[in-house]
Amino acid sequence: MSGDGSRYKKMILQTANLDNRSLKLREKIIDCLEGGNCGHIGSAMSLVEILRVLYDDVVNHRPSDPDWKNRDRVILSKGHGCIALYAVLADKGYFPASDLWSFCKKDSFLGGHPEAGQVPGVEHSTGALGHGQSVGLGMALAARIQGRTHRIFVIMGDGEINEGSVWEAAMCAGKHQLGYLTFVIDYNKIQSYGFTRDVQDLEPLGDKLRSFGFSVMEVDGHDVETLRKTFNMGQVDPAKPRAVICHTIKGKGLPFAENNPTWHYKSQFTPQQIADMRRACQAT
Repeated sequence: MSGDGSRYKKMILQTANLDNRSLKLREKIIDCLEGGNCGHIGSAMSLVEILRVLYDDVVNHRPSDPDWKNRDRVILSKGHGCIALYAVLADKGYFPASDLWSFCKKDSFLGGHPEAGQVPGVEHSTGALGHGQSVGLGMALAARIQGRTHRIFVIMGDGEINEGSVWEAAMCAGKHQLGYLTFVIDYNKIQSYGFTRDVQDLEPLGDKLRSFGFSVMEVDGHDVETLRKTFNMGQVDPAKPRAVICHTIKGKGLPFAENNPTWHYKSQFTPQQIADMRRACQAT
C-alpha cells in the first residue's frame, strides 16, 4: 500500500484509548525521565506498542538467559528511543524495574543510548543513526550461513532513514533475499528539528522499499492487535525481507506532547511537567 500516509494519520487519530498495559509501560518511561531529569520523550512514547507486542507476543527470548543462542534478535537502531526499550526489558525481568530510576546517572548502566554488554537484552549498541540496519543484515546473513532460523527485527526511526547507509543495507538485504530480516519503521513523521515532510520527505516510502525487494505492510503502530497479527503472520515471501511501516504519533499518550516537535528531547523537568506526564499516563 503506497501513498502519503494521510489515511493512516486519520486512522491513528481515531485510535481507541491506550489500555492499562500500555499506560503502565509509559509510567515506567516516566520513572526514567524523572530519575535522569532528561530524555527523548516523544521518540520513546511512539515506540511503546511496537516493543510491547514484539516482546509480549512475537520474539523468542529468555530474560533469565539474554544470550540464549536460539533467541530472536531485536535491534533498536533509533537508540535515542531507548527508554521505551528499558521499560519493556525491565517489565520482562531482564533487570529490576527500580533500576529505571538510575537512568543517565553517574555509574548507571542505563545511558542515553543503549549499550550491548551493559544492558541485559540489548543486542547492539546504537546511537549513531543508520547503523542498526547493517548490523541486522550481518546477523541475518550469519544465521543463514549457520543454518539457523531465528528472526531479526531492526527498529528504526523515520528521521533515521535520511541516512544513506540504511538504503545500502536495504539493497543488500533484497539482493540476498533475507526472509528472516524485518525492518520496522516507527513512522511518527517528526524528527529532531521538524516534520519529516519538511526536512526530507520520505514518500512514497512503501514503494521505495518495494523497489529494494521488500515485502511491505503499513499498519497503525499503536493498534496492539493489528501489530500482533502483522508481526506473527510469518514470511510473506521467503525470498524477500520484510518492512513494517508503523504509522505512529510522536509523544503518544501525552496530549501536550503529541505531534509536538519541541517534545523530541527535554531536560531539567519541572515538578509540574512530571506531574502532568504521570497524570496523563496513569493506569487504572
